[in-house]
Amino acid sequence: MRPEIKRSNEADEFETAERCSILEVSNDPDDPTVSIARARVKPGITTEWHKLTDTAERYLIISGTGCVEVGTLKAINANVGDVIRIPAGTRQRITNTGDDDLIFYAICTPRFDPDCYQAI
Repeated sequence: MRPEIKRSNEADEFETAERCSILEVSNDPDDPTVSIARARVKPGITTEWHKLTDTAERYLIISGTGCVEVGTLKAINANVGDVIRIPAGTRQRITNTGDDDLIFYAICTPRFDPDCYQAI
């Protein structure tokens, strides 16, 4: 990795089949140990069940409210400032339970590769 300031461009946000919008904040081969993406889930939407093979993930909630389901844990409400830790290979989904967009950072280790994504 080299010293650098990465800037996001809102125009790069894209919709996924998972039912959320993603803006890749930092995901490149020069920093293979981690990736950071901003995820946005519209009110009333639940993302699809999925898991990441060989990749651990953390959600850092920055706006809105949701209900997160991870592995065999009981569904739990998630609020601003909460961190949800998701081990590699663990099923997950999140529902926006509020009236505004639910926004969180998805931080993956090692960095996210689309080949690790598995819909369940």
